[in-house]
Amino acid sequence: MEMQALKLKTRELKPGFGAEILDVDLTTAEPETLDQVVQAFHRHGAILLRKQDMTPERILSFISLFGEPEDHTQTQFTLPGYPKIYILSNRVVDGKPIGAHNDGVGWHTDYSYKAEPVMSTMLYAVEVPEEGSDTMLADCCAAYDALTDEEKAKLDGLVLHHSYQHFMATREFLRGELTEQQKLENPDVFHPLIRTHPADGRKALWVSTGTVKGIEGMETEKALALVDELVDFVTQEKFVFRHKWQVGDILMWDNRCTLHTGTLYDDKKYFRQMYRMWVKGDRPY
Repeated sequence: MEMQALKLKTRELKPGFGAEILDVDLTTAEPETLDQVVQAFHRHGAILLRKQDMTPERILSFISLFGEPEDHTQTQFTLPGYPKIYILSNRVVDGKPIGAHNDGVGWHTDYSYKAEPVMSTMLYAVEVPEEGSDTMLADCCAAYDALTDEEKAKLDGLVLHHSYQHFMATREFLRGELTEQQKLENPDVFHPLIRTHPADGRKALWVSTGTVKGIEGMETEKALALVDELVDFVTQEKFVFRHKWQVGDILMWDNRCTLHTGTLYDDKKYFRQMYRMWVKGDRPY
């Protein structure tokens, strides 16, 4: 297995985190090469492949190598005919937006309001602004490793209260009233602050913003202050990779050990269009 892995040409996205996979064309890659791409993802926490020419069928086939694609809570911006592909865009066609605009701004991990959050998120760049619209990834494992033993002991065992209703009520770009069906499908959940990666047991400081309503057994104001403090810690520059998009980029990250955020851009000057896909995950522990 190790000898096979050596065949894949990569370079780190940042020291100790992520891998840009070089000289691989996903439209012609052999199954052995694709297996190595999957291995690289699980090993490095994030992968980048540039200059890819992906139809919806190709990208669904690729993401299915990592697991079963996940559905989207919000369905109004899924690609027609492809309900697993969600459109991020500021384009308006015939008076209607074709995608979600400014979605994903603010440090978070996807689907953390579910009992089984998504394992990974993939973005494919169809149209990108010349400036802005970067995606930033924070390495939660490196952040955990940087804690002192005393800090680790203090945080171990803490449980975060995640709430989709809280998220939708407080998000500037998404604020809206949930239907009773959406409330029924998205009850509040509780996840550990320190998460164990199932692949190799590495620990992640798995804090998030947006969905977190509090910490179990802690007064709300104190809990949210601690959450803010920890998010600031995890998202220090030394733990963060900043990706500048090019058309044809595929960036995929492991939500079990990262936080991410999008950045704003001049949406009066530029257009942006991305396809977002998720892979089903398991219950955090």
